[in-house]
Amino acid sequence: MGNGQEPVDQWLTPEQLREWASLMGLVVMLPARLDVQLSRDAGLNLFEYHVLVELSEAPERRRAMSELALYAHGSLSRLSHAVSRLEAAGWLQRHSRRGAGRRTEVELTNAGMAKLEQSAPGHVGEARRLVVDVLSDAELAGLGRAARRIIAAIDPAAAAILEPNGHHADSFVPAAGVEDRP
Repeated sequence: MGNGQEPVDQWLTPEQLREWASLMGLVVMLPARLDVQLSRDAGLNLFEYHVLVELSEAPERRRAMSELALYAHGSLSRLSHAVSRLEAAGWLQRHSRRGAGRRTEVELTNAGMAKLEQSAPGHVGEARRLVVDVLSDAELAGLGRAARRIIAAIDPAAAAILEPNGHHADSFVPAAGVEDRP
């Protein structure tokens, strides 16, 4: 091939093609379904919801934009658009930091935390209905391991935060007695 890539030596077997088609169906249909539920019930999309979750779990409910993009599995450009919308709603607040280098941090406001607490039950219910409750514990664990391996092939830094001792993007549980913030 003229593009510097080696020609495909072997196409997918019928079994591999079936599994690949199943995976492609999942990665297209599941986020779309979760988006519909969040949009209908909370006025958020899935990426915006993940941004709120990630900030809720961060120290002082605050992260640098570059770090938040990694945790939320999105580009800085996509994150910037989401943060602008969430900030306009009063759910986030940006802060500029100067020092060794200029950076922008994003903080989850009390209103944002309340929005997340209001949105989480419906989202978790939909995740349970579509994924968790249709798989056995062993199947769910296997799916998680396979997903982390695929994510590691795509982006090792993103995979590292999903390891068992790392961070899990859907682990939001409202904390009792969280200190108020503006």
